[in-house]
Amino acid sequence: MRLFDILYQYHQKYPKADCLAKKENGQWIPFSTQEFIDNSENLAYGLFALGVQREDKIALIANNRPEWNFADMGIQMSGAVSIPIYPTISENDLKFILNDAQVKFVFVSNEELYKKIKNISVEVPSIQEIYTFNTVPNAKHFMELVELGKKSRNEAKLQSIKESIKESDLATILYTSGTTGTPKGVMLSHKNIFSNVYAVRDLPPCDHHDRCLSFLPLNHIYERMLNYMYMYLGISIYYAESIDTIGDNLREVKPQIFTCVPRLLEKVYDRIVSKGNELTGIKRKLFFWAISLGEKYNEPGKNGWFYNLQLSIANKLIFSKWREALGGNVRAAVSGGAALNPRLARIFWSAQIPVLEGYGLTETSPVIAVNTLEPGRMKFGTVGPVIENVEVKIAEDGEILCKGPNVMMGYYKRSEATAEVIDKDGWFHTGDIGIIEDEIFLKITDRKKEIFKTSGGKYIAPQMIENKLKEISLIEQAMIIGENQKFAAALIVPSFVKIKEMYAKQGKTYPGNEEAIRNPEVIAVIKEGIEKVNKTLAQYESLKKFELLPREWTVDKGEMTPKLSLKRKVILEVNKNIVEKIYKDSL
Repeated sequence: MRLFDILYQYHQKYPKADCLAKKENGQWIPFSTQEFIDNSENLAYGLFALGVQREDKIALIANNRPEWNFADMGIQMSGAVSIPIYPTISENDLKFILNDAQVKFVFVSNEELYKKIKNISVEVPSIQEIYTFNTVPNAKHFMELVELGKKSRNEAKLQSIKESIKESDLATILYTSGTTGTPKGVMLSHKNIFSNVYAVRDLPPCDHHDRCLSFLPLNHIYERMLNYMYMYLGISIYYAESIDTIGDNLREVKPQIFTCVPRLLEKVYDRIVSKGNELTGIKRKLFFWAISLGEKYNEPGKNGWFYNLQLSIANKLIFSKWREALGGNVRAAVSGGAALNPRLARIFWSAQIPVLEGYGLTETSPVIAVNTLEPGRMKFGTVGPVIENVEVKIAEDGEILCKGPNVMMGYYKRSEATAEVIDKDGWFHTGDIGIIEDEIFLKITDRKKEIFKTSGGKYIAPQMIENKLKEISLIEQAMIIGENQKFAAALIVPSFVKIKEMYAKQGKTYPGNEEAIRNPEVIAVIKEGIEKVNKTLAQYESLKKFELLPREWTVDKGEMTPKLSLKRKVILEVNKNIVEKIYKDSL
């Protein structure tokens, strides 16, 4: 099946008035399956009128919204190739991608992005026109192209082009920012992505009567593939206004499912706990009793009758309010993009909000493995069983290798880079280290490239230690350092939200981040937490020193990828004086 076939099947099997919806000026605006088809086809006709040819490259730089899908499907139907790009991308990376792909047309969401493209278009000679989804002064609006398509319908050409497109043809190129180097264009075919859609079709406990809320960037293959899956199953897709309105939008839309990254679940949990801290007396005791009970939750069917009895009381008194805060209808949340803290997963599951953790890469369209609601197919601390029709094996050095219809066609214009990651037998080398538990569950233990060696010759896997540190209440972000040094240490960003709460409880004015990280009480709490973590580590892994930093690492400052992975080299460079201070006495 080609990806645009999903749309026609959607309309044929589940015709509905709200297959897509967005919120504007306080109102939810739905689009029917027929409107989805009409807008996509008219866009394709419009592209034909502009002279678009097979495999021309067209960029999409926008927030999540129905128009993103109209453009995506229209581009596919025209035989062109979509190049989705993060709206927050740096100007240098943007120029590189547009030139590397020789992009001819660009769709952007707003005036800011329009100006960004306009300003660099002199350096990207292939760009012929920019279209905007919002109304922007002196810019061509997306609907102008749709109207042009209506006036120049060429049904025979559209049908001919669609019939000529094969499942194995290139559908999209996604440029991965990665944690080092220039972006690489991952070429994915219709078959690559649809094989993933089909393999996870039974994942959501939902059908065509249900809704999802979508807020992770559609230009990333994770949310995009799942959007195709929602369409395949007839699930209505409602797009959140922004990352800041998710709480309100969840309560309005009342979705049965949503996808997220662990960082979001951590923030939701922190908000809930901060409200719990405001309680007094028996209510406060009950709140924290429910959380401690949730921390002991095991996989379904392994908890015992007495535990289940207590949990039913906790659900009635405490956790029911958590579910209401998420709209009251959530049957599952799907988490990916980074490691989910098992403690957090247990608590959400105990609250009847199952979080299904999965794993994959852009190069694998993306899912390789995922936990499910099926009995015996979920295990905390793992990313679940390998999906249908995909093979995984662990190499001698522990690297996870993957083979299947989801593995990319290769890197655009980079055959040498492709040969580095896909071997002669077709195995894709993920760069992740892992093990198979109980002969079923894949567990990620670290990134191969992130493992480093101390000057004593001992190898340290930083991710595992970082995840343990993030369980300490006052730690928001952490990065383990120590390559070629005598010992491991940590750069730590504290949770300034929790530190502010600490000052407020003591009736003190918050002095600012710079002053707060020098507070002996803050340092003592974090030091105590690190000492507990050290007891769980080998001697050579234990952290001898740490330094607190005064601000969070962000995507905008180039310290994190859009998937919220640490860009370690950048963080080391920005903090090189602090790193030198940590190790100056150990020379």
